Amino acid sequence: MKDMVCIFMKKIMFALLLFNTSLVFAQPDTYQTLIKQLHVPEGFSLSVYADNLPGARSLTLADNGVVFVGTGQEGQVYAIQDTNADGKADKRHIIATKLMMPNGVAYQEGTLFVAEVNRITRYDHILEHLNNPPKPVVIYDQLPSDPHHGWKYLRFGPDGMLYTAVGAPCNICKPKEAIYTSLVRLNPDGSQFEIIAIGIRNTVGFDWQPGTKTLFFTDNGRDYLGDDAPADELNRWLTVGEHFGFPYFHAGDIADPIMTTDKKISDFTPPAWKFKAHVAPLGARFYRGDQFPPPYKNQLFVAQHGSWNRSKPDGYRIALVKFDHDLPIAEDVFIDGWLDKNDKVLGRPVDVLEMPDGSLLISDDQLGVIYQVKYTGKR
Repeated sequence: MKDMVCIFMKKIMFALLLFNTSLVFAQPDTYQTLIKQLHVPEGFSLSVYADNLPGARSLTLADNGVVFVGTGQEGQVYAIQDTNADGKADKRHIIATKLMMPNGVAYQEGTLFVAEVNRITRYDHILEHLNNPPKPVVIYDQLPSDPHHGWKYLRFGPDGMLYTAVGAPCNICKPKEAIYTSLVRLNPDGSQFEIIAIGIRNTVGFDWQPGTKTLFFTDNGRDYLGDDAPADELNRWLTVGEHFGFPYFHAGDIADPIMTTDKKISDFTPPAWKFKAHVAPLGARFYRGDQFPPPYKNQLFVAQHGSWNRSKPDGYRIALVKFDHDLPIAEDVFIDGWLDKNDKVLGRPVDVLEMPDGSLLISDDQLGVIYQVKYTGKR
């Protein structure tokens, strides 16, 4: 009888997860051990802001502190809210289900935009209908459907256009269609679609530098050239038509042993910064807030998702890339510990989002949680 009750309760919980309604949830004690193993700089605190978000990846901020969360293979898009301002999200809404890797989410003037592998859709007046989301309106559906490097990052640029990217459908190859390995932009209504850069293997994170409004984007390097090559990249985009080297050159100066070309290294745009190989840099955000101490202002936080095929794992951290004017000059570890001393992976950070109070949210697709980082030290 007890087993039957347990099965019945599990079915109820599963049905609730599928139903588009708000759910109240709290930070489980099981995360306390993990939080203690994560290392943050002196004066900072780290907590679990939200959980029960399977595959949580890209984040975007809407009005009234609502955060939309895209996912990978799970196919869902969530909205979360901290309605009582206690530092923990207490409501969750399922906005969409059964989508094709809806990683990318962006918000503008009451409308949520979602990037699946093969299309971009919008959900109108979304904040008024969190409990009963509207049907999506397709604004663009001419993107390739290849799942390999298929998930899209999605952001609004300073020009009001939507930016995303189309990765290489392979580890190393020269795709026939021009749309692959590209950075693209389009109007929110789907018009004026334009390829603005090529030669980009796989970017799942970018942001515009405060002041200069220059676009910087992460790029994941080729596999199977060894543990320490090629470097993953942070690139700077300046002009339409730039070529960033893939598949002929990696990390600016490593010629691919399989792909041949008569072009020279100087024909391609080199990285603005080189990360260690295979750390998998994804989400990237410049810090614009005032909660953190002044040295963090206008510096770039990068989520390093972590290696999958390196003999000794690396990454699994939040890096801080330091800038001097318009160029990166150094890289520090901001948060680590998701990879323990025995090389056990405890979590995988994906994206970074600045909240109105200047704190940071960090998504973790392995655990399905979102962390919050606050500065509580002395000024």
